[in-house]
Amino acid sequence: MSKRTYQPNNKKRLKKQGFRKKMQTKAGQAVLSAKRRKGREKISPGK
Repeated sequence: MSKRTYQPNNKKRLKKQGFRKKMQTKAGQAVLSAKRRKGREKISPGK
């Protein structure tokens, strides 16, 4: 029997999807600004 695909790990999640990671690319910054425009309470994990 194989393991399930989602094995939660907060450190890994922040490294891949976190605010600092998103700020490193133009596309990531666009995502954040779109979420701000939409009025999202949380714009990324850890922020």
